[in-house]
Amino acid sequence: MNGSRLVCRFSCGAASAVATKLMLAESPDSVVIINAFVQEEHEDNRRFLADCERWFGRSITVLRDEKYGASTHEVWKKKRYMAGHNGAPCSKALKRDLLESFRQPGDITVLGFTVEESKRLTRFFDADSDSLPCAPLIERGLTKSDCLAIIERAGIELPAMYRLGYHNANCIGCVKGGEGYWNKIRRDFPSQFAQIADIQESIGPGAYLFRNRKTGVRYSLRQLPPDAGRYPDEPNIECGFSCEIAEQDLNEETMTSRSGE
Repeated sequence: MNGSRLVCRFSCGAASAVATKLMLAESPDSVVIINAFVQEEHEDNRRFLADCERWFGRSITVLRDEKYGASTHEVWKKKRYMAGHNGAPCSKALKRDLLESFRQPGDITVLGFTVEESKRLTRFFDADSDSLPCAPLIERGLTKSDCLAIIERAGIELPAMYRLGYHNANCIGCVKGGEGYWNKIRRDFPSQFAQIADIQESIGPGAYLFRNRKTGVRYSLRQLPPDAGRYPDEPNIECGFSCEIAEQDLNEETMTSRSGE
C-alpha cells in the first residue's frame, strides 16, 4: 500500500466490521479505524463497537460532532428540514463531513460495500476522484448475509437493531426509511417516534416525509396509517457518503428528465 493509511470506516454494522477485520489481516500496520458517533443510534451499537475492538485487537477512533451535539434531532431543528433533494442533512453533518475531516492526502478509504452494492463503489469513486476507495468485501464476493454469518461465528452478538429485525444498525428513526419502517419504529420505539413527530410538526409540512399517492398531499408521521408499508419489502436504508452520492445521482436524473419534458 506504499505507506498509505488504510482508513476503515466502521459504522457499527456487520459489513464494515468484516471489511475492517479483513484489512487488519492483510495490512495490520497500515490500518486506522474510525467511527462517527451519533446520539440517536441504539445504545447497543457502543457495545458492538467494544466487542469489535476486542475482535480486531485494535482500538477505534470515535469522532463526534460538536456543532450539533452529534444529534440528528438538533440538525433537523437548526437546519429546519429533515430530508430534501440533496439528501438528509443529518448524514452530511454528522457523518460525511466529520469523516472527511479526518482524511489525509494518500489515504485509502476502506468501505464495507458488499457485492450487492457494487454500483455504489463506482459512484463513490466518480464523485470523489481524490479518494482512493477499497472494497474488500466486493473483492472477495461477500454478501451482507455472509457478513452477518461471519460476525455470529466470531461469537459477537449482532447489534440490537439487527436482532429487532432492522436491516441496518442506523439511528432509531431514520428519515430515509419508508412507511413500513416508520410503522415498525412506532411499535418498537414509541417514545423516539413521538419525539421525531414533534420535531417534524414544529418545522411544518416541508418536513413531512410522505405523500398521499392519490392527492399528492404531504402528511406527517402521526398521520401515517398504521397499516401502511411493509418493511421486509422495503429497500435497505443507507446512511453516509455512498447514500448521498446515490441521492445526488437520482436528483440529477430527475432534473435531466424534467429539462427534456
